Amino acid sequence: MSAPTAPLSAPVANRRTFAIIAHPDAGKTTLTEKLLLFGGAINMAGEVKARGDNRRARSDWMAVERERGISVSSAVMTFVSDGLTYNLLDTPGHQDFSEDTYRTLTAVDSAVMVIDAAKGIESQTRKLFEVCRLRDVPIITFVNKMDREARDPFELMGEIEEQLALDVTPATWPIGMGRDFLGTYDILNDTLLLFGKRDGDRVTEPLRCTGLDDPQLAEHLPEKALAKLIEEVEMVRGLCPPFDLEAYRAGALTPVFFGSAINNFGVRELLKGVAELAPPPRSQPAEPRAIAPGETKVTGFVFKVQANMDPQHRDRVAFVRLCSGRFQRGMKLKHIRTGRMMAVQNPMFFLAQDRNLAEEAWPGDIVGIPNHGTLRIGDTLTEGEDLKVTGIPSFAPEILRRVRLDDPMKSKHLKRALEQMAEEGVTRVFKPMIGTDMIVGVVGQLQIDVLAERIRAEYDLKMHFEQAPYETARWVASDDKLLMKRFLEEVRGSLAEDHDGAPVFMARNSWELNRTLQDWPGVKFTATREQA
Repeated sequence: MSAPTAPLSAPVANRRTFAIIAHPDAGKTTLTEKLLLFGGAINMAGEVKARGDNRRARSDWMAVERERGISVSSAVMTFVSDGLTYNLLDTPGHQDFSEDTYRTLTAVDSAVMVIDAAKGIESQTRKLFEVCRLRDVPIITFVNKMDREARDPFELMGEIEEQLALDVTPATWPIGMGRDFLGTYDILNDTLLLFGKRDGDRVTEPLRCTGLDDPQLAEHLPEKALAKLIEEVEMVRGLCPPFDLEAYRAGALTPVFFGSAINNFGVRELLKGVAELAPPPRSQPAEPRAIAPGETKVTGFVFKVQANMDPQHRDRVAFVRLCSGRFQRGMKLKHIRTGRMMAVQNPMFFLAQDRNLAEEAWPGDIVGIPNHGTLRIGDTLTEGEDLKVTGIPSFAPEILRRVRLDDPMKSKHLKRALEQMAEEGVTRVFKPMIGTDMIVGVVGQLQIDVLAERIRAEYDLKMHFEQAPYETARWVASDDKLLMKRFLEEVRGSLAEDHDGAPVFMARNSWELNRTLQDWPGVKFTATREQA
């Protein structure tokens, strides 16, 4: 039975919750900065690689991010522009953090895919796109770095169409590339936008001309560039499908914007595209029924937990995506996993590290709830109905390491630190049934480096990792309770518990895993597990 719903109210219809996805070095963090700049959220954008703390990217707050110039955590930025509220989620760009990206994409209604104009579709772009496809997330494509030597725009669009099996239609069209990049032509609005290479930190107004027959064009564009633009726009209109809003929102078509984030080219048009084309909050899959954004009762789910955003206060914040209802500070919500009611006294909105108290929030908004370990990834909060948001999985780690403390007397501190990291989703922590060593599991090597750095910096613990005697891990379950009990007893030496207490089979190699699968056909071995 569905809950009472109403047409989307203005606050809900005016929400745009979207993520930015990209291969490393495609310019994702710079684009994030410029969207904040054009949205009026900041007055000056910081260069990722500039020197000095005041010039660091605002969305990269973790020390390892600033040192390496990459994003390894998902930042959340809320800002208001032209009557719309934007919730922008900047996902980790590095492939080793794909699990965090996957969970982030469960909390958004659309995505902006950033592509390097010289490199086209890259491996991580493809992986992230597949994650979007699993959830039918609508995608707007931004082809970045047109101020450098780039591939032919038709070739790039063909690659997107072929490799991602998407219909492609340009929303804007570039005028030249590299040193000859002069601006973009807005195909959807039949408007020419010319840009001068001014200070990339500040918003400047472009010169606007209307239509390809505007006499101003000859005054501002070289004759050769103008002739090529007219020819290419005519080709686009003849070869590419017209933009179809329903096809885009169904995840079948992507509008393509061209530009240069570092020089502000095309960023304003991209933000306008998100405002006009991207969907307002969508329904969320849940058990026993889906949750519609127009429902009157509040529901939300935790898709991310971050500890020590402020190391001086040892804080721990659960990031909650609101699915329905009007949330107000101080209201009591049911924590479905424990069945307890909790009062939410200090919810907050974010602009990277900066926080503001959230007096109210609506579907689509992301609020941070400070807590001391009560909320975990995958938890659902409601005004009372027993609903569980689904589709937020854990993934089996591909790298397993044994943890060794330099000072064994601090083992309790290490256990607490690892449990907090596990609750964040930074790592999997396994406690073998036999023995005292803790084993951590991650998807990629960079996660190991970040884990070690954070334990050292945030918990002041000196430790190192050693090769574990295991190569892979699988969660185990069976519908036959007696069979499951016998299995757990017989393979006890290869069993561990994860931080939720779920049993995990630890295999020394693929042969052992395959042999155990054959020996125990009634037991399910899974590489993914729905968050508890």
